[in-house]
Amino acid sequence: MALGELERDVMDRLWAADGPLTVREVHEQLAEHRKIAYTTVMTVLDRLAKKHVVRQEREGRAFRYTPAATREQMVAELMLDALGGVPTVDDRQAALVHFIGGVSPAEAAALREALDALTGPERPDAPPAP
Repeated sequence: MALGELERDVMDRLWAADGPLTVREVHEQLAEHRKIAYTTVMTVLDRLAKKHVVRQEREGRAFRYTPAATREQMVAELMLDALGGVPTVDDRQAALVHFIGGVSPAEAAALREALDALTGPERPDAPPAP
């Protein structure tokens, strides 16, 4: 599921934290850079919990929030969800080729390394590396 700008900003704070954060802690961090109401942050965290993007733990009268997945896991899930909506294998492959055409050389090298780790660089059907 895609996140809105404020949801991404909240998640950035949670991913950067050393442990669970309260609404107040997230609000204080966000308020350093934007004018935002405490209740807005509370609503966003509650919605993220209902979407299972964050975990909610009760501590006394407050809740503490932690990400349900790493940033990398969430981005990968978004990409796989997007590809899942592509109707045919040919269209899916075309989308992947288009995506790869837009990555940097460093990102392409990381993709190549990850694919090699999954499939092995010596596959008979693999094209030679450039």
